[in-house]
Amino acid sequence: MASPRKSRPVSCDFVSPPDVMVHPLLAAFSWYKWRYTNPRVSAQKTEQIRTPITDLFKIQHPIMLAGMNVAAGPKLAAAVTNAGGLGVIGGVGYTPDMLREQISELKEYLTDKNAPFGVDLLLPQVGGSARKTNYDYTKGKLDELVDIVIDSGAKLFVSAVGVPPKHVVQKLQKAGILYMNMIGHVKHVKKCLELGVDIICAQGGEGGGHTGDIPTTVLIPAVVDAVKGHKSPVSGGPVQVVAAGGIHNGQLLASALMMGATGVWVGTRFILTDEAGAPKAHKDAVRTAGHDDNIRTIIFTGRPMRVRNNPYINDWETNRLQEMKELTAKGTIPYEVDLERFMGGEAASEHSGVESYSSNAAETEDDEDEGDDPLEQFRPYLMGKCAAVVNEQKSARAVIDEFVNDAVAWIKKGSQMIAKL
Repeated sequence: MASPRKSRPVSCDFVSPPDVMVHPLLAAFSWYKWRYTNPRVSAQKTEQIRTPITDLFKIQHPIMLAGMNVAAGPKLAAAVTNAGGLGVIGGVGYTPDMLREQISELKEYLTDKNAPFGVDLLLPQVGGSARKTNYDYTKGKLDELVDIVIDSGAKLFVSAVGVPPKHVVQKLQKAGILYMNMIGHVKHVKKCLELGVDIICAQGGEGGGHTGDIPTTVLIPAVVDAVKGHKSPVSGGPVQVVAAGGIHNGQLLASALMMGATGVWVGTRFILTDEAGAPKAHKDAVRTAGHDDNIRTIIFTGRPMRVRNNPYINDWETNRLQEMKELTAKGTIPYEVDLERFMGGEAASEHSGVESYSSNAAETEDDEDEGDDPLEQFRPYLMGKCAAVVNEQKSARAVIDEFVNDAVAWIKKGSQMIAKL
């Protein structure tokens, strides 16, 4: 069995003269400095990859859990942090009390109570030139939610489907919390930089949930190039790029690092983990998905969202396309119209909005006899394109260990291709 001395971290630090980047494959190994100055590094046999992201959060591995609300949950977020990554909970549709409870539960599961974690909120633009179907998912409680994030000791705040107000960014950064913004297009980089973003998470169209249509391999290098020369207000170092969209194994972690990202944001792969809060039906939908089984649709939230396809969604996308366009143009979310017809007024409102798709009802992994659910056709199961090749459930730690060990193997293999002149 190999000793800890041999399980040294591959350094992917970008330390070089201005405008000159040292390729990660040629970066120096820095095992002793890393191993003996980071108290959270254990003597486990898993390899390690050191990047600016691991340094910023004092974590072992440059792997972040995507904030997937119930599909992830506090238990999984804590498991990812406990395994050396960065766990993030998604606060979509949360009331302040709900967010407090989620964070409290997460912290109960942490082995090291001071270990880092993050919170992800959906903050779409409302009014003006924004989509007419957008609305304030925080229901006017953003400032209170941000105060909870700050008081909780979170190390990362993530904004998705839009950018936060300037005063929110300043408040978070004054508290030492790093601000990361999700984007799906290079044109969004400028606005994030103007706000003083610390990290940009660029998600390619292969990703699950709300996503754009630019492929990951095109988007990541473009965003890396767009942030060059810009500094993080919190760290004082370069703005970092985290890659997302279809990343489900170590080979793609290595690939993301080679494209210039310094970390990865992983969602679909973690749905099939022991600690995930996703209901059994959601896990089964991921496990059984084929390459042609998911689709981007706007019927559930009014903005493109990648989900597992089904006859109901397909009907909208083929036979009711014009109706979909007309409804969204006037600010009506298409599937809410069907809910109203199916359930009627007050009952329909309880199952509508972004909160409904995030909860996927009250099912759990332990539900064995789900029976016939009349709402099943209206329930989207969010997943990325990689669901087609994700079919084995493991612990979060096993997933992370496999990611890192495989990534190191691919990086080492790649380095052997460099010719000696």
